[in-house]
Amino acid sequence: MFQSRKAAFKAPALEDTQNYRRQKALEEQKRRRAQRVDATRQLEILADLSLGQSDEEHEQEEDVAIVRTGLAAYASMLPPAAPDAIPEAIVAPATATAGSKKKKKKWKPKAKRETAATASKWADQCMYAELLEMSEDNAWNEAADGLPEDLETGWVAVAPVPVGKRCLAVTDQSLGVPGVVPNTCLRSRKLGKLLLPRFPSTLPPLTVLDCILDANWRENGILHILDVHRWKGQDIGDCETPFRFWWRDTRIAELPLSPPPASSAKPSSASNPDSPMVASTSISLQYRFPYPTRFLPIPYCAETALPVLVERIIPLARSTRTIEVQVPSSTLEQSGESHEMAIDQSTGAPSLTTLTTEIHPDGLLLYVSEASYEPGTSPLSSWIPLVEYEGTYAGHDADGDGVMADSSPARTDAVPTSGPLDVFLRLVQRRLARRNGHSLGMDVV
Repeated sequence: MFQSRKAAFKAPALEDTQNYRRQKALEEQKRRRAQRVDATRQLEILADLSLGQSDEEHEQEEDVAIVRTGLAAYASMLPPAAPDAIPEAIVAPATATAGSKKKKKKWKPKAKRETAATASKWADQCMYAELLEMSEDNAWNEAADGLPEDLETGWVAVAPVPVGKRCLAVTDQSLGVPGVVPNTCLRSRKLGKLLLPRFPSTLPPLTVLDCILDANWRENGILHILDVHRWKGQDIGDCETPFRFWWRDTRIAELPLSPPPASSAKPSSASNPDSPMVASTSISLQYRFPYPTRFLPIPYCAETALPVLVERIIPLARSTRTIEVQVPSSTLEQSGESHEMAIDQSTGAPSLTTLTTEIHPDGLLLYVSEASYEPGTSPLSSWIPLVEYEGTYAGHDADGDGVMADSSPARTDAVPTSGPLDVFLRLVQRRLARRNGHSLGMDVV
């Protein structure tokens, strides 16, 4: 009786753990994938088919006489029909139509009609990661630290995740020259609303990408590619994580570079003077990207062994990337505030100037290797932010629509002392030390 009461007490706690929900979500994905495969194969159609009759069945059929007659032999067995009889099925609809009135359409409130009309099918379609639930209280119990049990064999790490705005890049089937005709739009993660007007890009039609709009995209024109959901109308989201990231890097590398637009907008007085790009060079003040032109995949690592996490992946998640971008050269007139583009005399195209920009890190993402892409918040992806602020993790801003949230000087300049990524590092080091201690016959706590 004591054992049954103890099991009943522990059962709800087990179902509330992140590892348990992760296993259930992965099993559900596998079940749906098997159903789709069976439906594609159409096994139920082939169930009644046979390879042919055996010799014994053929001999038995020869001994049985089969009489083949038409339906005329059974005509005399039918009762005589009344001459003026009309089928009841024909009379009933006519009578019902004559005696009934037209039904009036139900009136719907105006608020509901507007909500239905403005609802976006792209709302909550990003695969949004859950915060990794970690605990340093139980140092003696490795299973209670919150890290996945198969961290070294069943996960893929994405780092460094840049600071920016989480969104979907969606391209339509448009006619015209790629990179000239506006065919791409960015939609917000939570509501699916347009973040920018439709703009031209070299992305193929019918493509859906999971992206992060860089916090300083006005200065560098960078759109970070996190994951791929659909490419040229082909559903890539059903594939496993390593294949999706390989496909993402391969296809993005094949795209031609899109030059920045020749027209630039003068920065307003409301621009942030403390921005790292603004402080780096004066040329960035003279050119502002009207839309993103550089598609940059976020690095990933399929090897997540404990030594690799400590020596490579976690330091990479803290590092700042330096990227070269090209902007049109411009000269500021001494007599006025207008800008003129410098034209290359040999080609007739605007000359470009190469600048360096810094991409600030925001944390580390972990994906289950066997998982496919699914919309909404999923335990199959875990988010480990770099710092923690105001009682919550980085990446969850007030409207829940960030990537993690937009950048702030306090976060990019401050050195984290005990953030979630530091906790993750200590837990990984503890597991590694425990393993080395057991290999030497020691008991490490």
